[in-house]
Amino acid sequence: MTGALFTLTFTVAAPFWALMILLPRWSVTTRVIRSPLIVAPVLAIYAILIVPALGEALPAVMSPTLDGVRDLLGSDDGAAAAWAHMIAFDLFVGRWAWLNSRERNVPSLVMAPVLVLTILFGPIGLAAYLIVRLSWPEPAPAAEPQRIR
Repeated sequence: MTGALFTLTFTVAAPFWALMILLPRWSVTTRVIRSPLIVAPVLAIYAILIVPALGEALPAVMSPTLDGVRDLLGSDDGAAAAWAHMIAFDLFVGRWAWLNSRERNVPSLVMAPVLVLTILFGPIGLAAYLIVRLSWPEPAPAAEPQRIR
C-alpha cells in the first residue's frame, strides 16, 4: 500500500501544476487555484501514512538528530510520508507564487520555469520567485472613495 500511496501523491497534485503552468490564463484555473483546498488530497495521503507511524515519527521530529531523521526517512513508510509532506508544501508554495504573480502581472512565460523549479526543488523555486517578484512590484491598492461629511 505504501508504494501505491507514494505514486498517488504526485498524481493527485499534478493536475493543479498543469493548470498553473499550461493554462495560466484560463478562468477555470483561477477558480481552482484560489482554493487552498487543492492540497487536501495530498494532505489526506500524508495523514494515512503518518498517523500509524506517530510513535516512531514524534521522537524523531520533537528531538531531531541526524541519525534519527535518517532512520525515519530510511523506511518505505518514512520516505513516502516525507514525499507527501514535500509535495503538499511545494504545491501550497507554488499556489501562493502563482496567485501572487497574477496580482503583479508577472508574465506566464516567466512563471512557468519558476513553477517547474518549485515542483522539482521546492525551496529553490521559492527563492526564484522571491527574486522574480522584485521586478514586478505589487499594484497600489485602490483608493478608498471619498466620504461626504
